[in-house]
Amino acid sequence: MVNPIIHNNKLKKGLYLISTPIGNLGDITLRSIDVLKKSDFILCEDIRVSKKLLDHFKIKSKLISNHKFNEVKNLSKIIEILKKDKIVSLISDAGTPGISDPGAILINESAKQNINVIPVPGPSAVTAAVSISGFNGKYLFYGFFSEKDKAINEELDRLSNINICLVFFVSPKKINKVIPYIKNYFRDRKILICREISKYYEEFIRSDVKELSLFKTEPKGELTIVISEKKLLKKNSQILNESDKRNIKVMINKLSIKEITELISQNSKVSKREIYKYCLKLKNEE
Repeated sequence: MVNPIIHNNKLKKGLYLISTPIGNLGDITLRSIDVLKKSDFILCEDIRVSKKLLDHFKIKSKLISNHKFNEVKNLSKIIEILKKDKIVSLISDAGTPGISDPGAILINESAKQNINVIPVPGPSAVTAAVSISGFNGKYLFYGFFSEKDKAINEELDRLSNINICLVFFVSPKKINKVIPYIKNYFRDRKILICREISKYYEEFIRSDVKELSLFKTEPKGELTIVISEKKLLKKNSQILNESDKRNIKVMINKLSIKEITELISQNSKVSKREIYKYCLKLKNEE
């Protein structure tokens, strides 16, 4: 099916969320360059940072500073521009706008005003880190840690009970602060720390969480960390003890085999399969 947004090389008017390189400028997509060149305005998190990218690809569109400290103040002006059927692109310093970066306020207001909001996919530190982790492909992206110790404890206490990979962004100034928390809540898991992804000093640190050490010097560049899924402890016994057998015999004519299996397995190291087989044997002997 033809995408009406790009049919006949004409862009639909509206707000474009454009992913920009997280390091290597060569990672930008051809579509991103095309949309940026055709934009009437480009909203930049930091104009000084964005100009390095835009100048490199000879993009001359008008720039508007739009960051977390002025996005509310800018909102009405940008909405008015969009209502005049202009093409406006939103970019962050690196990666995808709205993902731990400014953008949500403008996106929500544009949607309320029935203004087209169109994503232009591209580089992502999250998917780049998860893809090389070797951990379970199911993951939860949490973004940056909270500022206060109490909030960090509450968040990690909840997250430690979720059996999927967890992805965080951490500033270099805070990595040594959060490492003790990570070791406390995820001690039996593995961790991948990604630094300067796709840049010259790119580095990937793999470790067991319990062996993780503090950085001797403050690392350069924002860090993306991936914590593996929980290790599920395997049942290490295949023999029911006499106490379990007695309990099963008491319950065998009162509960279903499935119910008995669930109850016994909660406090036994024997696999559910073995408990079920024993229950079935008793049933057949009756």
